[in-house]
Amino acid sequence: MTKEHMTKEHGPLAGMRVLELGTMIAAPFATHILSQLGADVIKIEPPAGDTTRSLVRGGPSGTIIAYSHSKKAICLDLATEDGKAVFRRLVAGAAVVVHNLAPSAARKLGVTADDCMAVNPRLVHVHVKGYTEGPQAEGLMTNPIAEAATGAMDDHRVDGRPTRFGPSYHDQFAGTYAVIRVLAALLDPQADEATRRIEVGLYETGLHLAARDLAGMQLKTQLLGRLEKEGGGEFSMPGYGAYLTADERWIYLLVLTDAHWARLTGALEMPEHDAPQFARLRDRKKAREDVEEAVRVALARFTYDEAADRLDRAGLGFNEVMPLERVLEAPQARVPGKLRDVEFRGLQFEVPEFAGRSSSEPGLPPPEIGEHTEALLAELGYDAQEIAGLLASGAAKAYQPGDFAWAPVREKA
Repeated sequence: MTKEHMTKEHGPLAGMRVLELGTMIAAPFATHILSQLGADVIKIEPPAGDTTRSLVRGGPSGTIIAYSHSKKAICLDLATEDGKAVFRRLVAGAAVVVHNLAPSAARKLGVTADDCMAVNPRLVHVHVKGYTEGPQAEGLMTNPIAEAATGAMDDHRVDGRPTRFGPSYHDQFAGTYAVIRVLAALLDPQADEATRRIEVGLYETGLHLAARDLAGMQLKTQLLGRLEKEGGGEFSMPGYGAYLTADERWIYLLVLTDAHWARLTGALEMPEHDAPQFARLRDRKKAREDVEEAVRVALARFTYDEAADRLDRAGLGFNEVMPLERVLEAPQARVPGKLRDVEFRGLQFEVPEFAGRSSSEPGLPPPEIGEHTEALLAELGYDAQEIAGLLASGAAKAYQPGDFAWAPVREKA
């Protein structure tokens, strides 16, 4: 099947047009999910492109491949009046607009809820921003700043220094929250304008994600009459964490309850099995260092496969701590429908599917910047001469071979 003929005809959002003005992760991740649900997503980029188009040797990063496959792309300069006019035509035929531009940039480029709803009053407009209403509403925020502001980073330290997580989970959760809000608005035929004006803050997303920890901290403070903090969930549950096996593979154990502890000590034939001083979690917490050492010693006696066999027969939860290069080798990941084949610039990728969606169809390759500019302009009613004029003026841009090419890898001497 050729690239031109691969279209999405299935899914609950099939036939619904979504416009994305996204950069980095939050908005592109939201529209990726909408695309996986069948929506026709058009990625609108400035001539400089989405930032993730130039992050790897001057070319696209994994973000483009993972979260922009199966989208179309148009390149518009919204700083020009002609570019804004094209955008308004797109908005007129869209059901949803999603962007994560800074508030000042959104006003300057004419993509705010006011701007878009003046063209299409029934539109669902989503702005994923740093902060929603409040004294910092105009402020800028990134994923690691959200981690810093909401307590997550304080609990994640490397050599004592607060450090960002690896993946941009706050961005991805904000995008997911945006999708939930969009679907709720689309499901409500009586949704008023206020309901369809959606703002999702990275900060507020982080607060919600931290709700359990914040409530737990308040609970302990009130019960104990003092502030008591622990170094994270795994450290408060001795035996719940990563340990090295005899063949130096890391295994992560799920030991939450007293029953788990009894199964673990029995499966690994630990001398602590049935020891009354370790039978209850509260006692194991008091003897945390002794318990941790006991588990370390026990796992070091077995290879990973030996330990896995024993733990599996005991009905315990565990998994090897997998390096990225081996993740997709796991039999669980290889079940048909969990990975989508995507081709991009002659390279082949296996991209995990949106959870709950199972498809064996190849994904439409990630679009090059402005790849569908001319086709979309024609669809909007511009004739050939008008399209040529928009391209010549720079209000619109079509893909040119070599745009955002990866720099060649130099041979080592």
